[in-house]
Amino acid sequence: MISGDCTVSLAAVAGLQRAGEDVGVVWFDAHGDVQTLETSTSGYVGGMPLRLLVGYRPELIAERLGLRAVPEERAVLVDARDLDPAEVEYLAGASLVRYDINAIRPPDGKFLVHVDLDVVDPVELPGLMYPVDGGPSAGELLDAVRGLVATGRVAGLDVACTWRPDGGNERRRNLIAALAKSL
Repeated sequence: MISGDCTVSLAAVAGLQRAGEDVGVVWFDAHGDVQTLETSTSGYVGGMPLRLLVGYRPELIAERLGLRAVPEERAVLVDARDLDPAEVEYLAGASLVRYDINAIRPPDGKFLVHVDLDVVDPVELPGLMYPVDGGPSAGELLDAVRGLVATGRVAGLDVACTWRPDGGNERRRNLIAALAKSL
């Protein structure tokens, strides 16, 4: 699935669950996406989807989708480097595990791979709406996703990113195509 926002991952997981899959999540993102309505200073729902997936306030979205919470210990956050203080606090006490892109250990069982393209260094992928310096290269991302696919346990791939229409379009399309071919 390809979308412009990480919240679409909620539907991806709900769809896999409806198909009988009990999936974990490997979440590639420059941001934590574990904000809540109570901690977010912007109220931007795109900063909350991973937290929603692991059970935060199911009445907001999950119940309407028929989404069952993914246990925190089956959620992996990869290369998040732009975290707000509330996200740092939450992650310090959560069972959700964080990894650098070169040292990922996927959760047990099948899992969805979620890729927000802002995980890639913006020098290599211009035009991102919420760029964060210091990320991995597109090649490192592709290698990591291919390594996960090689486990034989990837149940789906969801690629998301908010971007500006004025830059990096061809690079973005090529990266999305390469990610899709990795399956």
